[in-house]
Amino acid sequence: MPRPLDSHSLSVIFAGTPGFAAESLQALLESRHRVIAVYTQPDRPAGRGRKLTPSPVKRLALTHGLPIHQPETLRAPEAQAELAALDADIMVVVAYGLILPKAVLEIPRLGCLNVHASLLPRWRGAAPIQRAIEAGDAESGVTIMQMDEGLDTGAMLLVRRTPITATTTGGELHDSLAVLGGEAIVEALDALAGEGLPATPQPEAGVTYAAKLSKAEAELDFREPAATLAARVRAFNPWPVTWCAQGSDRLRLLMGEASELFLGEAPAVPGTLLEPAPDALRIACGPEGDQVLRVTQAQLPGGKALPVSDLLRARAERFTPGLCLGRCNEEASA
Repeated sequence: MPRPLDSHSLSVIFAGTPGFAAESLQALLESRHRVIAVYTQPDRPAGRGRKLTPSPVKRLALTHGLPIHQPETLRAPEAQAELAALDADIMVVVAYGLILPKAVLEIPRLGCLNVHASLLPRWRGAAPIQRAIEAGDAESGVTIMQMDEGLDTGAMLLVRRTPITATTTGGELHDSLAVLGGEAIVEALDALAGEGLPATPQPEAGVTYAAKLSKAEAELDFREPAATLAARVRAFNPWPVTWCAQGSDRLRLLMGEASELFLGEAPAVPGTLLEPAPDALRIACGPEGDQVLRVTQAQLPGGKALPVSDLLRARAERFTPGLCLGRCNEEASA
């Protein structure tokens, strides 16, 4: 990678949209580098009133008086000409939401860098944070990548790691990686403004893809193993939040762990509520109903997400042992 013209600070175009990206923008604003323009998605309708709402990145940019660009596409020649006129050293892209065509990738002197929330080449794609937890990975991290035309296929410049624990939720990992990403992109730009950074091609082995999350996959199937269900519960917290049917209602499950039957307790149809613990719902699961999903935080329709100990004190009648959750009745009659 060539050395920049200014070896002390870089002129940066920042492209990003959600709160995750705003953390990187804030870190750059506190660094020695100069953010000369911000690109973000056009304002979108949000809330009950469907009022046009600026992105978190735009809101941060406005507070700092930064020039803001919100093109619908970067494929248009006029949009590319506008970007080229900024004459930037580098473009930093974090969860922007628009595809950067080859012509745009080549505009900044040092190209375009991406802050990706995974340990590439594992979990390329849309939902790397949640998929890492769901798959039971022991660690995650951020990769600073030189962008190319592929889907998260560019050479790696910097990798920073963080553990995934048995209680890590999607929201917690999102927040920690957002901060780590900000630190990593500043570290990468500091290096590029000095001695440079070696670019390491991604290995072909170990490539996985993180498919976009959908609400449909948030419904739990209690025939799956307890460890699989517990990981999904944590991964999908705070969105889309796993759930199961409870009669005609939906019970939302926000924190869970794999557990075992009590001594002398018999297996049950998957989805059957077992004798509760003082602070947890215990749901039979696994193909044979001999495993247990232990749920410690849940939410009834119209209520708040609460520790299960609070729910059991206030609404014990909703959680009678033997009650069927999800498709338990279908399993029992099969």
